[in-house]
Amino acid sequence: MSRTGVTDETAADQVTRFLDHLTVERGAAANTVSSYRRDLGRYEQYLTSRGIDDLSSVTENDVREFLVDLRRGDPDAGWVPLADSSIARSLVAVRGLHKFAAAEGLVAADVAHAVRPPRPARRLPKSLPVDEVVAILESAGAADHPRALRDRALLELLYSCGARISEATALDVDDIDAETRAVRLSGKGGKERVVPVGGPAVEALEAYLVRGRPALVSRANPALFLNARGGRLSRQSAWQVLSDAAQRAGLDKTVSPHTLRHSFATHLLDGGADVRVVQELLGHASVTTTQVYTLVTVNTMREVYATAHPRAR
Repeated sequence: MSRTGVTDETAADQVTRFLDHLTVERGAAANTVSSYRRDLGRYEQYLTSRGIDDLSSVTENDVREFLVDLRRGDPDAGWVPLADSSIARSLVAVRGLHKFAAAEGLVAADVAHAVRPPRPARRLPKSLPVDEVVAILESAGAADHPRALRDRALLELLYSCGARISEATALDVDDIDAETRAVRLSGKGGKERVVPVGGPAVEALEAYLVRGRPALVSRANPALFLNARGGRLSRQSAWQVLSDAAQRAGLDKTVSPHTLRHSFATHLLDGGADVRVVQELLGHASVTTTQVYTLVTVNTMREVYATAHPRAR
Protein backbone atom coordinates (compact mmCIF):
# COMPACT_ATOMS: atom_id res chain seq x y z
CA MET A 1 0.00 0.00 0.00
CA SER A 2 1.27 3.46 -0.81
CA ARG A 3 1.91 6.19 1.72
CA THR A 4 -1.51 7.73 1.05
CA GLY A 5 -3.36 4.47 0.77
CA VAL A 6 -4.70 5.27 -2.70
CA THR A 7 -3.12 2.41 -4.66
CA ASP A 8 -0.56 -0.36 -4.41
CA GLU A 9 0.76 0.31 -7.93
CA THR A 10 4.30 1.53 -8.39
CA ALA A 11 5.16 4.59 -10.47
CA ALA A 12 6.31 2.26 -13.26
CA ASP A 13 2.91 0.50 -13.19
CA GLN A 14 1.12 3.84 -13.34
CA VAL A 15 3.23 5.03 -16.27
CA THR A 16 2.48 1.79 -18.14
CA ARG A 17 -1.25 2.21 -17.51
CA PHE A 18 -1.08 5.81 -18.81
CA LEU A 19 0.77 4.77 -21.97
CA ASP A 20 -1.80 2.01 -22.57
CA HIS A 21 -4.52 4.64 -22.16
CA LEU A 22 -2.85 6.83 -24.79
CA THR A 23 -2.56 3.94 -27.21
CA VAL A 24 -5.88 2.15 -26.76
CA GLU A 25 -8.40 4.75 -25.61
CA ARG A 26 -7.03 7.92 -27.17
CA GLY A 27 -5.53 6.35 -30.27
CA ALA A 28 -2.34 8.36 -30.03
CA ALA A 29 0.16 7.98 -32.85
CA ALA A 30 3.04 5.56 -32.35
CA ASN A 31 5.59 8.39 -32.46
CA THR A 32 3.68 10.30 -29.79
CA VAL A 33 3.53 7.29 -27.49
CA SER A 34 7.23 6.62 -28.08
CA SER A 35 8.08 10.21 -27.17
CA TYR A 36 5.96 10.01 -24.00
CA ARG A 37 7.58 6.70 -23.07
CA ARG A 38 11.05 8.21 -23.40
CA ASP A 39 10.22 11.31 -21.36
CA LEU A 40 8.37 9.39 -18.67
CA GLY A 41 11.17 6.82 -18.48
CA ARG A 42 13.48 9.63 -17.41
CA TYR A 43 10.82 10.83 -14.96
CA GLU A 44 10.64 7.34 -13.43
CA GLN A 45 14.43 7.35 -12.97
CA TYR A 46 14.24 10.74 -11.32
CA LEU A 47 11.51 9.63 -8.89
CA THR A 48 13.45 6.48 -8.01
CA SER A 49 16.58 8.55 -7.29
CA ARG A 50 14.52 10.54 -4.76
CA GLY A 51 13.11 7.43 -3.10
CA ILE A 52 9.63 7.92 -4.52
CA ASP A 53 8.00 4.66 -5.57
CA ASP A 54 4.50 5.78 -6.55
CA LEU A 55 2.79 8.90 -7.90
CA SER A 56 0.76 9.48 -4.73
CA SER A 57 3.99 10.43 -2.96
CA VAL A 58 4.98 13.07 -5.54
CA THR A 59 4.68 16.74 -4.60
CA GLU A 60 4.49 19.80 -6.81
CA ASN A 61 8.02 20.68 -5.76
CA ASP A 62 9.22 17.25 -6.95
CA VAL A 63 7.88 18.02 -10.42
CA ARG A 64 9.53 21.45 -10.42
CA GLU A 65 12.84 19.96 -9.32
CA PHE A 66 12.58 17.44 -12.17
CA LEU A 67 12.58 20.33 -14.64
CA VAL A 68 15.63 21.81 -12.92
CA ASP A 69 17.41 18.46 -13.29
CA LEU A 70 16.52 18.31 -16.98
CA ARG A 71 18.09 21.72 -17.57
CA ARG A 72 21.15 20.91 -15.46
CA GLY A 73 21.72 17.36 -16.68
CA ASP A 74 23.14 14.47 -14.67
CA PRO A 75 26.40 12.92 -15.93
CA ASP A 76 26.15 10.06 -13.41
CA ALA A 77 22.75 9.07 -14.80
CA GLY A 78 23.85 9.70 -18.38
CA TRP A 79 21.54 12.71 -18.78
CA VAL A 80 22.70 15.57 -20.93
CA PRO A 81 21.22 19.05 -20.29
CA LEU A 82 18.05 19.55 -22.32
CA ALA A 83 17.01 22.60 -24.30
CA ASP A 84 14.00 24.57 -23.09
CA SER A 85 11.85 23.17 -25.91
CA SER A 86 12.69 19.59 -24.86
CA ILE A 87 12.00 20.39 -21.20
CA ALA A 88 8.60 21.81 -22.17
CA ARG A 89 7.84 18.62 -24.11
CA SER A 90 8.82 16.47 -21.11
CA LEU A 91 6.56 18.53 -18.86
CA VAL A 92 3.63 17.88 -21.19
CA ALA A 93 4.16 14.15 -20.70
CA VAL A 94 4.52 14.46 -16.92
CA ARG A 95 1.44 16.66 -16.60
CA GLY A 96 -0.52 14.25 -18.75
CA LEU A 97 0.52 11.39 -16.49
CA HIS A 98 -0.51 13.14 -13.27
CA LYS A 99 -3.79 14.35 -14.74
CA PHE A 100 -4.61 10.82 -15.81
CA ALA A 101 -3.66 9.39 -12.42
CA ALA A 102 -5.92 11.85 -10.62
CA ALA A 103 -8.84 11.23 -13.01
CA GLU A 104 -8.49 7.47 -12.52
CA GLY A 105 -8.34 7.76 -8.73
CA LEU A 106 -4.79 6.47 -8.61
CA VAL A 107 -3.75 9.55 -6.61
CA ALA A 108 -5.62 11.98 -4.41
CA ALA A 109 -4.71 15.12 -6.40
CA ASP A 110 -3.02 16.33 -9.59
CA VAL A 111 0.15 17.92 -8.24
CA ALA A 112 1.54 18.86 -11.66
CA HIS A 113 -1.31 20.95 -13.07
CA ALA A 114 0.13 24.28 -11.85
CA VAL A 115 3.71 23.60 -12.97
CA ARG A 116 4.78 25.62 -16.00
CA PRO A 117 7.81 25.11 -18.23
CA PRO A 118 10.84 27.28 -17.49
CA ARG A 119 11.10 30.56 -19.30
CA PRO A 120 13.54 30.39 -22.20
CA ALA A 121 16.91 31.90 -21.44
CA ARG A 122 17.02 35.50 -22.59
CA ARG A 123 19.15 35.66 -25.69
CA LEU A 124 21.29 38.73 -26.00
CA PRO A 125 21.19 40.50 -29.34
CA LYS A 126 24.18 39.82 -31.53
CA SER A 127 26.10 42.92 -32.49
CA LEU A 128 29.25 43.51 -34.49
CA PRO A 129 32.31 45.52 -33.47
CA VAL A 130 32.60 48.85 -35.23
CA ASP A 131 35.45 47.77 -37.50
CA GLU A 132 33.41 44.86 -38.87
CA VAL A 133 30.44 47.14 -39.54
CA VAL A 134 32.71 49.55 -41.41
CA ALA A 135 34.17 46.67 -43.44
CA ILE A 136 30.67 45.61 -44.49
CA LEU A 137 29.66 49.13 -45.46
CA GLU A 138 32.80 49.71 -47.49
CA SER A 139 32.47 46.41 -49.33
CA ALA A 140 28.89 47.20 -50.38
CA GLY A 141 29.65 50.07 -52.73
CA ALA A 142 33.10 49.34 -54.05
CA ALA A 143 32.08 49.89 -57.68
CA ASP A 144 30.51 53.04 -59.12
CA HIS A 145 27.52 51.09 -60.41
CA PRO A 146 23.82 51.91 -59.84
CA ARG A 147 23.15 48.81 -57.77
CA ALA A 148 26.42 49.18 -55.85
CA LEU A 149 25.48 52.77 -55.02
CA ARG A 150 22.04 51.58 -53.92
CA ASP A 151 23.53 48.84 -51.75
CA ARG A 152 25.94 51.21 -50.03
CA ALA A 153 23.14 53.71 -49.37
CA LEU A 154 20.86 51.00 -48.02
CA LEU A 155 23.41 49.55 -45.59
CA GLU A 156 24.67 52.96 -44.49
CA LEU A 157 21.08 53.93 -43.70
CA LEU A 158 20.32 50.72 -41.79
CA TYR A 159 23.31 51.22 -39.52
CA SER A 160 23.07 54.99 -39.30
CA CYS A 161 19.52 55.12 -37.93
CA GLY A 162 18.88 51.58 -36.67
CA ALA A 163 15.98 51.06 -39.06
CA ARG A 164 14.24 47.72 -39.40
CA ILE A 165 14.65 46.16 -42.84
CA SER A 166 10.91 46.55 -43.46
CA GLU A 167 11.12 50.25 -42.57
CA ALA A 168 14.04 50.83 -44.94
CA THR A 169 12.47 49.07 -47.92
CA ALA A 170 9.19 50.94 -47.32
CA LEU A 171 10.89 54.34 -47.61
CA ASP A 172 9.93 56.74 -50.38
CA VAL A 173 12.26 59.38 -51.77
CA ASP A 174 10.25 62.09 -49.99
CA ASP A 175 10.96 60.44 -46.61
CA ILE A 176 14.59 61.57 -46.80
CA ASP A 177 15.52 65.13 -45.83
CA ALA A 178 19.19 65.56 -46.72
CA GLU A 179 19.20 69.19 -45.58
CA THR A 180 18.24 68.40 -41.99
CA ARG A 181 19.86 64.94 -42.11
CA ALA A 182 16.71 63.15 -41.05
CA VAL A 183 14.54 60.29 -42.26
CA ARG A 184 10.88 59.56 -41.58
CA LEU A 185 10.33 55.88 -40.72
CA SER A 186 7.00 54.07 -40.47
CA GLY A 187 7.34 51.51 -37.70
CA LYS A 188 5.13 48.81 -36.25
CA GLY A 189 1.46 49.67 -36.09
CA GLY A 190 1.96 52.50 -38.57
CA LYS A 191 3.67 54.62 -35.91
CA GLU A 192 5.94 57.18 -37.54
CA ARG A 193 9.17 58.57 -36.12
CA VAL A 194 11.75 61.00 -37.46
CA VAL A 195 15.33 60.02 -36.71
CA PRO A 196 18.68 61.65 -37.53
CA VAL A 197 20.96 60.25 -40.22
CA GLY A 198 24.75 60.44 -40.07
CA GLY A 199 26.93 62.25 -42.60
CA PRO A 200 28.32 59.12 -44.36
CA ALA A 201 24.77 57.79 -44.83
CA VAL A 202 23.58 61.12 -46.24
CA GLU A 203 26.50 61.18 -48.67
CA ALA A 204 25.78 57.61 -49.77
CA LEU A 205 22.10 58.44 -50.26
CA GLU A 206 22.88 61.53 -52.32
CA ALA A 207 25.31 59.56 -54.51
CA TYR A 208 22.65 56.92 -55.06
CA LEU A 209 19.90 59.46 -55.81
CA VAL A 210 22.08 61.35 -58.30
CA ARG A 211 24.01 58.56 -60.04
CA GLY A 212 22.28 55.32 -59.14
CA ARG A 213 18.52 55.57 -58.86
CA PRO A 214 17.94 57.36 -62.22
CA ALA A 215 19.51 54.36 -63.98
CA LEU A 216 17.21 51.92 -62.15
CA VAL A 217 13.87 53.71 -62.34
CA SER A 218 11.77 52.70 -65.34
CA ARG A 219 8.46 54.31 -64.45
CA ALA A 220 7.02 56.71 -61.94
CA ASN A 221 7.79 55.10 -58.59
CA PRO A 222 8.10 56.90 -55.25
CA ALA A 223 10.16 54.08 -53.67
CA LEU A 224 13.61 55.08 -52.49
CA PHE A 225 15.34 51.75 -53.01
CA LEU A 226 14.65 50.11 -56.37
CA ASN A 227 15.41 46.69 -57.78
CA ALA A 228 16.90 46.01 -61.23
CA ARG A 229 13.41 46.15 -62.81
CA GLY A 230 12.57 49.53 -61.32
CA GLY A 231 10.21 48.21 -58.64
CA ARG A 232 10.51 48.59 -54.90
CA LEU A 233 13.35 46.54 -53.41
CA SER A 234 11.98 43.63 -51.36
CA ARG A 235 13.04 42.72 -47.84
CA GLN A 236 14.48 39.45 -49.13
CA SER A 237 16.61 41.25 -51.69
CA ALA A 238 17.78 43.76 -49.10
CA TRP A 239 18.75 40.87 -46.81
CA GLN A 240 20.79 39.39 -49.69
CA VAL A 241 22.55 42.72 -50.23
CA LEU A 242 23.81 42.62 -46.64
CA SER A 243 24.72 38.94 -46.81
CA ASP A 244 26.79 39.48 -49.96
CA ALA A 245 28.52 42.52 -48.47
CA ALA A 246 29.42 40.61 -45.30
CA GLN A 247 30.85 37.79 -47.39
CA ARG A 248 32.96 40.20 -49.44
CA ALA A 249 34.16 41.78 -46.20
CA GLY A 250 35.49 38.39 -45.14
CA LEU A 251 33.14 37.84 -42.19
CA ASP A 252 32.63 34.15 -41.46
CA LYS A 253 29.46 34.68 -39.46
CA THR A 254 25.78 35.10 -40.24
CA VAL A 255 24.91 38.78 -40.53
CA SER A 256 21.27 39.84 -40.82
CA PRO A 257 19.68 43.29 -41.18
CA HIS A 258 18.75 43.02 -37.51
CA THR A 259 22.45 42.59 -36.74
CA LEU A 260 23.04 46.14 -37.95
CA ARG A 261 20.09 47.34 -35.85
CA HIS A 262 21.51 45.60 -32.78
CA SER A 263 24.95 47.05 -33.52
CA PHE A 264 23.45 50.53 -33.88
CA ALA A 265 21.86 50.33 -30.43
CA THR A 266 24.82 48.73 -28.72
CA HIS A 267 27.33 51.22 -30.14
CA LEU A 268 25.15 54.15 -29.05
CA LEU A 269 24.95 52.84 -25.49
CA ASP A 270 28.67 52.09 -25.47
CA GLY A 271 29.18 55.73 -26.45
CA GLY A 272 27.15 56.97 -23.50
CA ALA A 273 23.69 57.46 -25.04
CA ASP A 274 20.72 57.40 -22.69
CA VAL A 275 18.63 54.25 -22.98
CA ARG A 276 15.43 56.28 -23.42
CA VAL A 277 16.92 58.14 -26.37
CA VAL A 278 17.89 54.81 -27.94
CA GLN A 279 14.33 53.62 -27.27
CA GLU A 280 12.94 56.50 -29.31
CA LEU A 281 15.44 55.99 -32.12
CA LEU A 282 14.58 52.28 -32.36
CA GLY A 283 10.85 52.91 -32.18
CA HIS A 284 10.31 50.65 -29.18
CA ALA A 285 7.01 51.17 -27.41
CA SER A 286 8.56 50.32 -24.05
CA VAL A 287 11.99 51.06 -22.64
CA THR A 288 12.00 47.50 -21.27
CA THR A 289 12.50 46.21 -24.81
CA THR A 290 15.50 48.47 -25.27
CA GLN A 291 17.08 47.58 -21.94
CA VAL A 292 18.17 44.20 -23.29
CA TYR A 293 20.94 46.10 -25.08
CA THR A 294 22.27 47.34 -21.75
CA LEU A 295 22.97 43.70 -20.89
CA VAL A 296 25.25 43.55 -23.91
CA THR A 297 27.24 46.57 -22.80
CA VAL A 298 27.46 45.31 -19.21
CA ASN A 299 28.88 42.03 -20.49
CA THR A 300 31.39 43.96 -22.59
CA MET A 301 32.42 46.00 -19.56
CA ARG A 302 32.92 42.83 -17.54
CA GLU A 303 35.14 41.35 -20.24
CA VAL A 304 37.24 44.51 -20.47
CA TYR A 305 37.50 44.73 -16.70
CA ALA A 306 38.51 41.07 -16.38
CA THR A 307 41.31 41.44 -18.90
CA ALA A 308 42.51 44.97 -18.09
CA HIS A 309 42.30 45.43 -14.32
CA PRO A 310 45.41 44.23 -12.45
CA ARG A 311 43.35 42.85 -9.56
CA ALA A 312 40.28 41.67 -11.43
CA ARG A 313 40.94 38.00 -10.66
